[in-house]
This record gives sequence, C-alpha cells and structure tokens, in this order.
Amino acid sequence: ADDMAGKVKKPGKRGRKPAKIDLKAKLERSRQSARECRARKKLRYQYLEELVSSKERAICALREELEMYKQWCSAMDQGKIPSEIKALLTGDEQKMPPSGGNKTSKNSKNNNISSSNGQS
Repeated sequence: ADDMAGKVKKPGKRGRKPAKIDLKAKLERSRQSARECRARKKLRYQYLEELVSSKERAICALREELEMYKQWCSAMDQGKIPSEIKALLTGDEQKMPPSGGNKTSKNSKNNNISSSNGQS
C-alpha cells in the first residue's frame, strides 16, 4: 500500500521542473497528436472514397444487367427467344438433372444467368 502512495505522489514532481520545458513538451505532444489524427482522418476518407466508388461500379453493373433482363422480357413478350437464353436453356438442360418442379429449374437458371453476368 505504501508503494502505491509513493507512485501517486510522483506526478507532483512535474511541478518542480521548469514550466517552460513542460509547456514545450506538452505543445509538441499536442502537435504530434494532431498530425497523427490528420493522418488517420486522411486514411479513413481514402478508404471510404474507395468503398463508394466500388459500390457505384457495382450499381452500374447491376443496372446494365437489369436493362438486359428488361430487353429479354420485352423480346419474349413479342414471342422471340433471345439467343443468350436459348444457349443457357440448352446448356442447363444438359448439365442439370431433371427436377420435379418447373419453378426450381427456372430459379436455378436465373441464378446462373446473374452469376455469369457478374463475372464479366
């Protein structure tokens, strides 16, 4: 317990040092802390800007994909089957085992379409 009391009294020694040296050291520590803070802020903003630009690129890619699907739908409404869908349908039928329901095979075909477009 006496050791703890001794350690608590040590900060009192700082008052005995010349005030100018203590002030200069404090000012330098403050400046260094401000430099480090600005550096951290700069890094954080760079990271966030990169994140935003990658998300914007992803949005553009998804919009293009959506537009392609819209064109496919309008073509199918007119009774035309786009060549990409024909290729996917023939490829999927050969690769996939026959499934019980029509809905599950449609969903898996749509998933394959979106995954192939996401990679290009």
